[in-house]
Amino acid sequence: MYSNKSSWSKVAAQIFVLALPPAPKGEQLPSRLRVVGSGSPLGVRGLLWLFFLCLSANVTAQSPRHLTDTLTVCCTPAQEVGLNDSILQLGIDSIMAEGLSSNAFPGAQVLIAKEGKVVYHKAWGWHTYDSTRKVQLDDVYDFASITKVAASLPALMQLIDQEKIHIDAPLRTFHPDFYPSNKSEMSLRRLLTHTAGLKAWIPFWHDTKRKNGKWKRRTFKTKPSKRYSIKVAENLYLHRNYRKKILKAIKNSPVTEEGKYIYSDMGFYLYPEIVERLSGKPFEQYLKNNIYQKIGANSLTFNAFEHFPKGKIIPTERDTFFRMEQIHGTVHDEGAIMLGGISGHAGLFGTATDLAKLFQLYLNGGTYDGEQIIQKATLDEFTRCQYCDEGIRRGIGFDKPLVEYHPQKSSTAKDASLATFGHSGYTGTLVWADPEHDLIYIFLSNRVHPTRLRRAIYDLNIRPRIHQVIYDAME
Repeated sequence: MYSNKSSWSKVAAQIFVLALPPAPKGEQLPSRLRVVGSGSPLGVRGLLWLFFLCLSANVTAQSPRHLTDTLTVCCTPAQEVGLNDSILQLGIDSIMAEGLSSNAFPGAQVLIAKEGKVVYHKAWGWHTYDSTRKVQLDDVYDFASITKVAASLPALMQLIDQEKIHIDAPLRTFHPDFYPSNKSEMSLRRLLTHTAGLKAWIPFWHDTKRKNGKWKRRTFKTKPSKRYSIKVAENLYLHRNYRKKILKAIKNSPVTEEGKYIYSDMGFYLYPEIVERLSGKPFEQYLKNNIYQKIGANSLTFNAFEHFPKGKIIPTERDTFFRMEQIHGTVHDEGAIMLGGISGHAGLFGTATDLAKLFQLYLNGGTYDGEQIIQKATLDEFTRCQYCDEGIRRGIGFDKPLVEYHPQKSSTAKDASLATFGHSGYTGTLVWADPEHDLIYIFLSNRVHPTRLRRAIYDLNIRPRIHQVIYDAME
């Protein structure tokens, strides 16, 4: 079920596009869909042209095209994959209406894919509470901590496949700057499962101010220069070498005993530099060249303002304590913006469809469009619960269902299988993939607008309740 209120000609055009033969090698499906599916209505002439094209290709509209290991992004009926469409529509609409009326978020969207096909993609509400711009299905969101599983993890998994790093290697072997330190023997496995003993969080921007409220030396200036080149906000530029202070603060931070679960961003600050050292490529370039472009997920990017008009980007918080501006197109996370918007813990933007493509790659065991991008054995290990016998639910980097389901604490549906993996994001985002049901569920919102203090999305349990509706709809 789709929310776009297209004319009948646009809908028919999409049907004809699905009947086209596979794209030539090198041509990406999203661009082919956009040519027909998101412009002006084609009219009778355009439809006749498409009909002739389908006939000349010896295909019919009754034979919709989809490849076995790619994501079919348009127009598959929910019933075709065993989902009751009425239950999906009524159940999800009801929960979303509750969320909107409670100001849990100004707008949001939900995508459901099953058996490699998007069967539900709908948007509600507005970019902001002034109701001037409606949410569109191709809007770009700040994924927040989904960055961990959509950027850090695929790069690290590939480097493990290439034997450039080992999952149980100590930190000193792949980040020599942390030797000697109280973290030099922490393994990558422990770091990624949040059981290495790292602090949960360090508010790095706090250390840039003096007690009188003025910026410390070599932190910020109001005008850019060669030295102060990292733009954090309008009229606020960070010293180019401040990254070293951030890494030093992580290196010198206290630790707890290994094995205790403390969800921490700290290790993820290190992975972009590790990927660059081991691959010889900048983190973002590595991801785009080796993963995103190969699966046609071309909206996945850092620093969205450099790639999209602001009207396509969902704004997040009105910052009243650090950047003192509406955050729109730059990363919401304070630590990530101080690293130039590119980090392993936050900073990735993209559309719901492209995030679904990445998780389809994961569900496929690392293959997409006939190419093995990540080895299946590596994915199986990363998505497996590592310390369930100790009551810790985490996979390697991936979040998992609670070891014992709890209706108030769980971020998954009660009926989600224990094989389910994914992650949530602070800005109001979430993605879950369930291998046992070949299912992907994506929820994107900007619940932090205009302030992060709004917590109705949690109080109303919006995201896990929608997740449960999907399982209720299974026939």
